[in-house]
Amino acid sequence: MTKDVIALTPAMPDLPTLLAGLYAGGPELGVDTVADGAVVQLCAPDGRPLVAVEAPLLVQVPGEISRLLGDTGREAPVWWTEARASTAVAEAGRLAGAFAGRLATVLGGTVWPPEAATTEVVPLATDVSAVPVPATGTPAVDVLTPTTAVVIQDRPLIPLTSWLSDALRTATGSERALQIITPPTARLTLPTRTALHGLPNRWVVQDPHHGYYDGLSGAVLHWKDGTFAPVRDETGKAARADVFTDASVTGERQLLLSLRTRHAPDPDLLLGRSLETAFRHVTGDPPAGWSTAEPVNLPWSTRQLTDLARARAPRPTWLVAVGPAHRPAIATTRVLRTPLGVEEDIAVAFGYGEGEAPPMDGLAGLAAELDAGHGLVTLLVSVRSARRDLTVPPRIEAPPLPVAFALGRAEAERLGRPAEAARHYRLGDGSDAAAWERLRDLVGRLGLGGRTPERQGRTAP
Repeated sequence: MTKDVIALTPAMPDLPTLLAGLYAGGPELGVDTVADGAVVQLCAPDGRPLVAVEAPLLVQVPGEISRLLGDTGREAPVWWTEARASTAVAEAGRLAGAFAGRLATVLGGTVWPPEAATTEVVPLATDVSAVPVPATGTPAVDVLTPTTAVVIQDRPLIPLTSWLSDALRTATGSERALQIITPPTARLTLPTRTALHGLPNRWVVQDPHHGYYDGLSGAVLHWKDGTFAPVRDETGKAARADVFTDASVTGERQLLLSLRTRHAPDPDLLLGRSLETAFRHVTGDPPAGWSTAEPVNLPWSTRQLTDLARARAPRPTWLVAVGPAHRPAIATTRVLRTPLGVEEDIAVAFGYGEGEAPPMDGLAGLAAELDAGHGLVTLLVSVRSARRDLTVPPRIEAPPLPVAFALGRAEAERLGRPAEAARHYRLGDGSDAAAWERLRDLVGRLGLGGRTPERQGRTAP
């Protein structure tokens, strides 16, 4: 049963339309609001949340709907209204579908997934008093233990929605792991993959034939002491699921940029220009849009993202950006204040199909441009064999191989190595695993310390 249902409509659902959708369970169900009114809940007579509905979001970025949902017949601009059903009550999934179906019918829209759509009244037949109340405290979390927040996702592609961002913040704030359970057919977007980087967070794949395993490492898992943990043999070694290593070679590749820039605090500072420079250099176009979660809904604007970061300072700001329709591209950026200035940690991925060549020859020029006008600290360029669409399957993937590294002249001077321009070092052609050794030796000689470039940009909201 689908747990997440989305209504895509040409007009914003107004209050009467939302109420018509919320009456999908009949008049005996109640309505409540949480998160300062940003989330509306359809509740059972005892007050238990059955369906949580986020405020409608206007998606204005071309290609974003098809990137996340496939072919729906709808593209930007379109209003995205997402409903998440409780997994504890059998009727909740149908209620979410009825809510979305009513919105789409009234406003001439579409429901995703289409098979979830209905306009019928869905009576509550389950005796909710016999179902334990999950004390999760957030609509996105399905199971909460003293150590772990578990989120169940049954959709083909798992984006880092505001739901998941909220779950991650809640888990981190309470010193819990975030663990996402999906079927083996699911894939992650790169922002979701980034958010799950580092244990004890996990992507838990529930395979009907192979049990539970970690979708990023392949470790066989079991539920133990309120969390998913690796199954270990008598020597303490973790087993790996055989299905995880069953991967095919397609010839598709990804070009990865991990860069850090630093700026002096300035009222006229515009953030995002280094990211825009990287996009223009590789694709010929600026990013198509940006946001603080997926779907990416706002047209690209360095002024708007700067205003957001300034309003949040001194707290860090996490952003995601996507590229133009002709080239798969996605980036995450973390803006933070440090004793040295205002820094941007940026990770960008560009997708290439079989027969398409990443633009390796222009890397030195990119480093020079970033150094000349955008406060380059470091730039690491890598290539990996992976999907052109930049999604992450629950299968083993080849690690990235370094191609080039650049050190900005200001950073070189700070390290006692004055230079007239950025220092650019070629490490390989994207096919030589020995490039990692060359990178480690280079980092040591330059005196960059423990902050290795390959870890830059792997930040979560």
